[in-house]
Amino acid sequence: MGKEEENYFQDFNKLVGEDLLVITKAVQLNLLGQVFRPIFCGTVSEVQDGHLTLSPVIVKMVNAPFYRFPFPLSVPLEQIVSFSTEVPCDLVFPLT
Repeated sequence: MGKEEENYFQDFNKLVGEDLLVITKAVQLNLLGQVFRPIFCGTVSEVQDGHLTLSPVIVKMVNAPFYRFPFPLSVPLEQIVSFSTEVPCDLVFPLT
């Protein structure tokens, strides 16, 4: 685990049980035929070496900004480019 990932690991461990907005490196993702920006918001349920898990998690899509993903979502720490505990999961904001 690199120094940056180690710092993330320590920071995210303190956030277990709290809501977190996460943006990943991918420009766009595809889920069930829907293309969307990699913006997720959910409760940090688990933090392990190399990844964090959000559950429940909301995938922020243009046509479904509050799509609740039916499974926990694990995000590799090295793919996280931005995160915030200051943005509530129910906040509406433009995604285009």
